[in-house]
Amino acid sequence: MRRVAWIVIAIVMVIHIVFGLLLNISYTGVNIDWSDKLALIGVGVVISCVILFLTRARLRVGPQGIGVLNLVSERVFGWDEVVGVEYPENWFCARLLFPHDEHIPIMAIQARDGDRAVTAMQEVRRLGEKYTAPNLDT
Repeated sequence: MRRVAWIVIAIVMVIHIVFGLLLNISYTGVNIDWSDKLALIGVGVVISCVILFLTRARLRVGPQGIGVLNLVSERVFGWDEVVGVEYPENWFCARLLFPHDEHIPIMAIQARDGDRAVTAMQEVRRLGEKYTAPNLDT
């Protein structure tokens, strides 16, 4: 996902820089100043920052539990709270299971990652067993 994000950021920035610099290539009846050009480039920077923000997803597994950082904040769930980790069919990412059919998505492990997602799930389950979470084989 990071690779795709960087490619999209590059495309967005090239488009905004080129169009920003070429805004007044011919007179259309509208006065275009450097502030207008910089504003268009600035819009590209803002869009790129939003795209980059989507790559923040992280998953940390340790003796205290599982830390999930999706978009804004990280939450750490103790092993006594976690029921399991699963990868539902036809879903875009893995999810962490809790009692009473509750779950949260783990955006760090996504379906489009293919073999890397499978390896990550195996590693999460292996570490879960290591840190006394015997029921993470869902």
